[in-house]
Amino acid sequence: MPETMNIPLRGGDFEAEVLKDGSGPPLLYLHGAVGQKGWAPFLNALAQKFTVYAPYMPGYSKSDGLEKLDDVTDLTLYQFELLDALGVSKVHVVGHFLGGMIAAEMAALSPSYVDRLVLAAPAGTWRDADPVADLLAMTANELQDNLWSSATSSMSLSPADFEANARLKADLAADRMQDLTAAGKFLWPIPDRGLKRRAYRIKAPTLVLWGENDRIIPPVYAEDFTRLISGAQVSVMPNAGHLLMIERAEVFAAAVSDFLS
Repeated sequence: MPETMNIPLRGGDFEAEVLKDGSGPPLLYLHGAVGQKGWAPFLNALAQKFTVYAPYMPGYSKSDGLEKLDDVTDLTLYQFELLDALGVSKVHVVGHFLGGMIAAEMAALSPSYVDRLVLAAPAGTWRDADPVADLLAMTANELQDNLWSSATSSMSLSPADFEANARLKADLAADRMQDLTAAGKFLWPIPDRGLKRRAYRIKAPTLVLWGENDRIIPPVYAEDFTRLISGAQVSVMPNAGHLLMIERAEVFAAAVSDFLS
């Protein structure tokens, strides 16, 4: 079981709730906008090789201070302050959707902090022909349906993943509005906040992962990140939707671990 740490930042202006487990090189996992946060089986797998830090972003769970952040740059600088407080000077960064956008911003704004970079269905660009789903406009049931590869995808989960999936759905129902309120500050009306102008600064070896059936942010967006990040590798995961790290936990963890190792 991971330990929970509550880390004060900026003289107490912020308090970050961070889950930590494992041993080995440090790995920072930044969760997405909605559907998965906290700990999950894929992080257990990664903790076999890495010291995994999984913070809740401001506005999620007990991490506070969201009102003190104005934009994506503020949220990115916050991550560096958190790493400094944790005593981590260089780290692998893995991020999903909102977390993927912030992970890419970290690698662009301060390349020296980021060793290797994994972006799972990252936000940060926009295509008029293939718009990112408006999560704020979806009902709870619509959101639940669209997060997964298909309505029957849970049938292929392992017992551990199925249990995590059930907990995740309960958390989603309880926390949906709080989570979307926090994410909306950085993602809507569109998630293009200028990353394309800074991505040339990303020097970290980068892996881009996408679920082939992602109905929140279509896999065609992977092309944007391979164009923007020199040398980026792409892997599209079959039988996976937006929550690829839950639906295909073992495959996801193996792909991340192999790349980082």
